[in-house]
Amino acid sequence: MLDTLRSIVQEVNAVPDLDAALAIIVRRVREAMGTQVCSVYLVDQASGRYMFMATEGLNEAMVGHLSLGPGEGLVGLVGQRAEPINLNDAPGHPNYFHFPEIGEEPFNAFLGVPIIHHRRVLGVLVVQQQATRRFDESEEAFLVTLSAQLAGVIAHAEATGGMDQLGQRGAERQDARFVGVAGAPGVAIGTAVLMFPPANLDAVPDKEAEDVTVELLLFERALNAARSDISSLRDKLASSLAPQEQALFDAYLHMLDDRALGGEISALIRQGQWAQGALKNVIAEHVAHFELMEDSYLRERAADVKELGQRVLAHLQEAVRPKKHFPEKTIIIGEEITPGMLGEVPAERLAGIVSMRGSGNSHIAILARAMGVPTVMGAVDLPLSQLQGRELIVDGFYGQVYANPTRSLREQYEEVIEDERQFFAGLGELRDLPCETTDGHRIALWVNIGLSVDVERSLDRGAEGVGLYRTEIPFMSADRFPTEEEQRVMYRESMVAFNPRPVTMRTLDIGGDKALTYFPIQEENPFLGWRGIRVTLDHPEILLVQVRAMMKASAGLKSHLRIMLPMITNLSEVEEALGLIHRSYDELLDEGHEIRKPEVGVMIEVPAAAYQSRLIAEKVDFLAVGSNDLTQYMLAVDRNNPRVADLYQDLHPAVLGAIRWVVESARAAGKPSGICGELAGNPAAAVLLMGMGFDVLSMNSTNLPKVKWVLRSFSLARAAELATEALGMASSEEIQTFMHEVLVAKGLGRAIRPDPRVAA
Repeated sequence: MLDTLRSIVQEVNAVPDLDAALAIIVRRVREAMGTQVCSVYLVDQASGRYMFMATEGLNEAMVGHLSLGPGEGLVGLVGQRAEPINLNDAPGHPNYFHFPEIGEEPFNAFLGVPIIHHRRVLGVLVVQQQATRRFDESEEAFLVTLSAQLAGVIAHAEATGGMDQLGQRGAERQDARFVGVAGAPGVAIGTAVLMFPPANLDAVPDKEAEDVTVELLLFERALNAARSDISSLRDKLASSLAPQEQALFDAYLHMLDDRALGGEISALIRQGQWAQGALKNVIAEHVAHFELMEDSYLRERAADVKELGQRVLAHLQEAVRPKKHFPEKTIIIGEEITPGMLGEVPAERLAGIVSMRGSGNSHIAILARAMGVPTVMGAVDLPLSQLQGRELIVDGFYGQVYANPTRSLREQYEEVIEDERQFFAGLGELRDLPCETTDGHRIALWVNIGLSVDVERSLDRGAEGVGLYRTEIPFMSADRFPTEEEQRVMYRESMVAFNPRPVTMRTLDIGGDKALTYFPIQEENPFLGWRGIRVTLDHPEILLVQVRAMMKASAGLKSHLRIMLPMITNLSEVEEALGLIHRSYDELLDEGHEIRKPEVGVMIEVPAAAYQSRLIAEKVDFLAVGSNDLTQYMLAVDRNNPRVADLYQDLHPAVLGAIRWVVESARAAGKPSGICGELAGNPAAAVLLMGMGFDVLSMNSTNLPKVKWVLRSFSLARAAELATEALGMASSEEIQTFMHEVLVAKGLGRAIRPDPRVAA
């Protein structure tokens, strides 16, 4: 049954619309299970009724014309219970509802399973048989498994308008709404520009060819280049390969012939598909075909076909690397937006970001917040190819995207944009004022930076220092490790800009979701793998060059350099890193450099470090909580996974308890403490953090004015009371509601939520 299941899902995923997908489902399920009837009922979200949408075995003329209310009939009962119902005598069940129009009378056996997506029932999949018998457990399990696989297809159709009663499809609808998760606050209205990585077949969008002749020519050139690659490789290895192994190269060349893959791709281009899309579709079809084969040798040939496709695609993209046009207000959309893609867009034209992958705590979302660019992440149902060049509204407050907005919706959002502009303009008056509470307590507000544009924006908003310089970002935009002098120049620029303010530079933090193309790390579970300090201690040459560059960059400045170590899990890592840093300092003094000894601190990001923070604090100069990863590891939630985005709760009582322990540990050792995760930029959370006793809150520059406005409205004593009360609560929802009510009562509600006029 597994191969059958895989085959059905692949067929369904390959068709362009919901009607075709449902037709495949009912036909293939009836064949696979040997039943006489298979039907699909889908929930109309407007009325809540179960619409008869597809069938094999009943009266097809009634498709789209018949419906059942919630809880009505056996179908409604399946949906109401959200569990399978398996009957050997359906007409004898009290919930049986007779519709003579669809011809159910002869059928006794009934098996209905709900189609559920993210806890919501989308419909019911039904099989029926004339014999009076109960479907066995394997049949029920097959149908349940299939319905779970198909739920995503139906949810996508719902999101893109494929289930609209008016018959409109996809992005052609006005006010078509796609739901993701909030990535970076704000609203943007602009034009969608589709971004996708090079030489990645899976990321190539479908689109019509502008000129079929040109596309055919480009494909032929790419095909010839790929053939040349393979021939050269075969000749180069001829002396070291056995004849049967050399024959594999000949097989590759045959695959590219006009009578094989090459011919199929050309035919698809002639039908109007652009070359890259035609290549992707044909390769995907053949890969799927090989993967379904029973013979293990033939099944493994799927990887060969895909590799061939990637090779042709690389040549094809190299030949058609046009200069992208970015409209005045560009909203970049893609399956997965990367920092490199951000770099392609002129900063003054980037209005918004929408990514199908990731969550509000993904690395790209953090960068977007630092840049002040409204962003929606995890918009899994986004029809990318249909949105290219269309007007979009990106609502980064509520995690929603609207395509083809009506005039009235656009005007509502334009009012929100103007309201936000005026709000931030008013906060500008606080720029040169200290963050001082009503009872005279000063708390330092620093910024997290990584991009060159962060520096000027941070200073414009009154930053008092840098709590986190993400040094990996320059590494990620290069094609090799930067030299010591190249790093010194980069770091010096930021040190000079912030002089005489303190600057905290985190040592190279790669791994997890931060990859270097020239230093790939392939792991099954990268967030629990080789990342942060683990990499640089294994490669001390990288760490030594970096800390030397940092210290040389600080020469002659009043700005005090602070070096911070990421992903620490035990004391031995701290001691080893300190040894390397002190060695570098001594070497630079011997070389004649006039530098001050930097302060060295540890980033508390994992539970092990949090609960050893008292011992760690005794060995370093400061502690800084990295709340993003600490939350991820405390709650066992991948912060890049939109499926569990709602479980990532940085106000979770356990997280706040661990954070308080770190503050108390630092205080006991007589060392300062700070926090540089996204939690510090949440105005409501900032009150609690101040109340816990943090000396420094470091955040993206966008949120700094709001945080300052809120903190200047409280006394330290009141903040401490609120922190104690919140830490006694049972859930993040309770804490969040509590703090929102506190801020609203003080007239500070504007800091935690935008104008609610268009909130859905």
